[in-house]
Amino acid sequence: MTVRELLQGMAKALPGEQRPVIPADAALDVTCTGVAYDSRRVDPGAVFVALSGQKADGAMFAPQAIASGAAAVVAERAAESAAGVPWVVVADARLALALLAAEFAGHPSRRMKVVGITGTNGKTTTSYVIQSIFEAAGIRCGLMGTVTYRIGDREIAATRTTPEAPEVQGFMRQMLDAGCGACVMEVSSHALALRRVDGIRFAAGVFTNLTRDHLDFHQDMESYFAAKRRLFEMLPADAPAVINVDDPRGATLVGAGGRPITYAVNREADVTPGPLNYGLSGLQFDVRSPQGTAHVTSKLVGKPNVYNILAAAGTAAALSLPIEAIEQGLQALPGVPGRFELASTPSDDITVVVDYAHTDDALRNLLETARPLASRKLITIFGAGGDRDKTKRPLMGMVAARLSDVVVITSDNPRGEDPLRIIDEVKRGAEPRCGRATRR
Repeated sequence: MTVRELLQGMAKALPGEQRPVIPADAALDVTCTGVAYDSRRVDPGAVFVALSGQKADGAMFAPQAIASGAAAVVAERAAESAAGVPWVVVADARLALALLAAEFAGHPSRRMKVVGITGTNGKTTTSYVIQSIFEAAGIRCGLMGTVTYRIGDREIAATRTTPEAPEVQGFMRQMLDAGCGACVMEVSSHALALRRVDGIRFAAGVFTNLTRDHLDFHQDMESYFAAKRRLFEMLPADAPAVINVDDPRGATLVGAGGRPITYAVNREADVTPGPLNYGLSGLQFDVRSPQGTAHVTSKLVGKPNVYNILAAAGTAAALSLPIEAIEQGLQALPGVPGRFELASTPSDDITVVVDYAHTDDALRNLLETARPLASRKLITIFGAGGDRDKTKRPLMGMVAARLSDVVVITSDNPRGEDPLRIIDEVKRGAEPRCGRATRR
């Protein structure tokens, strides 16, 4: 593919009024080697997309990209001086980046079933369950999410829940080349707001829930929800939109896009559970769906995982995967890293559970699951990350103090903040419940 063909493909995917003018420059008739958004990672022959960030305009780094061999620059403003390479002006550089990345990768999402999962909590577990069901159905399935990027037999440690568009498209291309017929991916609110997944044809979308998180980025809950909603607005008309209607926001997503498939525990829905049987060894219950009833035996623990299983089973059934594959996939999944993960054995004097809970709602779900399973005291050790939403810190402290016998507040990835200040903010919520708290 030449640079000109790549730019023309991007232009065709844009609405008419947004289509840029592609320069009649012979320099574009060279083989394109990639799409880059970091001027430090430009290879000769690549197209450099100058993104407007919170701190800097990417167009400032165009000279560095050109010096590294960029064949063209795509930006939201015209070049201030003769840049030495063709310069394409677009209305939205992030959208252009996503469309260019999809075009360069050969649109892999058009050749496999891509399931996108969004929501505050439950994305990772739901993605692992769906992947296991696809595999049980004989369909090789890639995975992208908070824990790992799984490409065939290869795993790459995740740097972001949803990476930038060139990485997303590149990973999907590698999945396709590795024989994957499906990909399941967590789709973060950041990724949706920043258009990292534009250009993907989703076969299904899943909404787990919406609780307070990432307000350092989105500022308010309405903006946060609007970002999540974009996934469903992107769905083809016949693609299942699998929605948790026990969540207050779920009902407003029905009709946002795609073919609605609802699931719930506490109200009528398309996908619901039968009587629940659960303990530290896992869950047993029936999943009732329009496609039939699956008899579930899973090593996943607790009521939050009932929702994750309903979401996964509802998605699989709506995509016409066999009921037997749903049952086998759930039984085969040993667990999910960092999600109510047992770090002890039955012979140990205490039961140790590791969980990634990093919001007040996730912590509440975790402790409400653990509370009835604790034969003696429930001890909670946790911290809050730095340079993230500060409003949830006292709420996490309040939840931990209310549901635990002992709370130990510690440091957890303070990034650029003072760890003791973060601990003090968590303590503000805990102290009204447990009296004077002590830092550790």
